[in-house]
Amino acid sequence: MVQLVTLQDAVRDVMSDGLCVALEGFTHLIPHASAHEIIRQGFKNLTLVRMTPDIIYDQMIGMGCASKLIFSYAGNPGVGLLRRLRDAVENQWPVPLEIEEHSHAAMANAYEAGAAAMPCALFKGYLGAELKQVNPNIKMISCPFTGEELAAVPSIRPDVSFIHAQKADRKGNILIEGIIGIQKEAVLSAGKSVVTVEEIIDEFDTHPNAVILPHWTIDYIAEVPGAAHPSYAQGYYERDNSAYKEWDILSADRELFLKWMAEHVMEQTPDVFAKRVQFTNSKSTGQGDDCDE
Repeated sequence: MVQLVTLQDAVRDVMSDGLCVALEGFTHLIPHASAHEIIRQGFKNLTLVRMTPDIIYDQMIGMGCASKLIFSYAGNPGVGLLRRLRDAVENQWPVPLEIEEHSHAAMANAYEAGAAAMPCALFKGYLGAELKQVNPNIKMISCPFTGEELAAVPSIRPDVSFIHAQKADRKGNILIEGIIGIQKEAVLSAGKSVVTVEEIIDEFDTHPNAVILPHWTIDYIAEVPGAAHPSYAQGYYERDNSAYKEWDILSADRELFLKWMAEHVMEQTPDVFAKRVQFTNSKSTGQGDDCDE
């Protein structure tokens, strides 16, 4: 049965050291609040899975949460490098990080295979690509029916998946609007799932083709307005581009990074995300210069 709980309680119930964890959201609905709660509760030795790791995984890696990263494209969107990720790979700071890199197509197919309880994903890809030379989990096989060369990768089946969405109803159903990414498959492939939402309502009033995850696919729902900030949530708030630019500077220096994390993550609670969204919106109208969030 799906449970409506606080984010702190959800993370405490589903997480432990050494798990394989996915936090998905493509361009928007990125579950920043969930990542921060995992960091605050101090979980370590995690295998982190994500298409396009961005600053939430940079933060988790920099705080020593991860021992392995399974990913496709890593970067600060529109800005440049993930500096904490690079420091972990090149200098083993704060802990060594193993990486397993795939293409977007491979990751999407691997999630879909995991959702179907399949051991691997088969797709057309990697022909002529050199990534398979450094990733032993990319195999090429022949189709038993046509002889066509196909790529095979292990399915992705996280122990826990975290996503963010716009709405949940009181029954525990989830509504996702806008760019869908791989959120649905991340939930369906996982052993347990936690969804933060902008709001919980009595019932949905939407069209039949809306993307809805039924309550029986979800374990925990936490209402955390603004939980995707600084990414955006369609219909609620825009992307905070300045935060991504600032991260490039903050993350370049270890001491500056740790100071920022101490002030903005370790000493905060999930409700701070709503305040950040309000501040971002006020900046766009020339207001909020005296706000401390």
